[in-house]
Amino acid sequence: MNHIKVKIEDLTHDPSNVRLHSEKNLDAIKASLLKFGQQKPIVVDTNMIVVAGNGTLAAAKKLGWSHLFAVVTELGSSDKTAYSIADNRTAELAEWDDESLANQLTALAEEDQDLLEAAGYSADELQQIVDLSIGGNDLDSKAKPTEVDVDGFNMANKCPACGFEFDKHV
Repeated sequence: MNHIKVKIEDLTHDPSNVRLHSEKNLDAIKASLLKFGQQKPIVVDTNMIVVAGNGTLAAAKKLGWSHLFAVVTELGSSDKTAYSIADNRTAELAEWDDESLANQLTALAEEDQDLLEAAGYSADELQQIVDLSIGGNDLDSKAKPTEVDVDGFNMANKCPACGFEFDKHV
C-alpha cells in the first residue's frame, strides 16, 4: 500500500457518499487535524474521488490545507460503494466502555482542555459520560429484562385491548 500526497484541489468528494457531516462533526475533525495532524490517509479511487475520508477532506478544506495523504484503491464500483459504507458502519457498531472513557477523558481534560476538544468532546459531554459511568450500572440492571417462571401463574385474565394474558395476583 503506497501513500501519496495529493493536492486538495485535485480531490473530489464522493457524490454518492451516504454519510453526512454536521458542523459539530467537522469541528471535531478539524480540532483533531490541528492537534495531531493527519494520522491516517484517506482512501481515493484512481480518479481521485474520495471513497473513505470525505469528512477529513471537508475539514482540511475549511482549515485551508493544500494537501492530504491518500491511498489509492483499485476496488470496482460495487466493491468501492460497499467499502465506503462499511468504513463508516463498522465504527458505529462498536461500543464504548463508559467508565474507561470517562476516566481517560477526565485525565485529558485535567492535562489540557484542548486535548478533550481534539478528542471530539466538550466539557458538557464529558460530564454526561461521567454521570453515565457512575450511575450506569444501576440503570443497566433495571433496564434489562429478567426471565420469570410462569408455570405457576393463573393466566385466566386477558387484556380486552391486546389479548395479553396475565395473572392478576402478580
